[in-house]
Amino acid sequence: MNNVAHQNPDAETALAQESRVRQLEGVLLGMPQVDLSTTTLLHGGMCTRTIFIPAGVALTGAKTNKANVCILQGDITVTTDAGPRRLTGFHVIAADAGLKRAGYAHADTYWTTVWPTEADSQEAAEDEMTAESAQLQTRHAQIAADAPLPAVKGE
Repeated sequence: MNNVAHQNPDAETALAQESRVRQLEGVLLGMPQVDLSTTTLLHGGMCTRTIFIPAGVALTGAKTNKANVCILQGDITVTTDAGPRRLTGFHVIAADAGLKRAGYAHADTYWTTVWPTEADSQEAAEDEMTAESAQLQTRHAQIAADAPLPAVKGE
């Protein structure tokens, strides 16, 4: 099933959501970190950034500077302007600039964010997309080496 949704929260709702997400982020940063196996592709004036979120992982995203499109496949509950929403299967979501999300993966989930860029490197594209780029996993290589992935259910 192909679901397309556009999310555009009002300013008050967005600020309240961001505050709650930042509180959760503070808690999560005190826990062992999980490698999200990030891949990035720059092509045709666009950047695509895909993360793999293993089942059972809670996470927060960086606050975005640019409107973007999120494409996901899996089973995840994520914060939206209408409150938490569980998304299962395949979804395409239009997201305005200025949003910061939190999520919990009920099953392995792939999340791809696409945004326009003229950057010629992954680091420059990340810097363009968020003022929080220094916190991204791609800037912390030790996470991949130090954090074993949790066991995959069903194996």
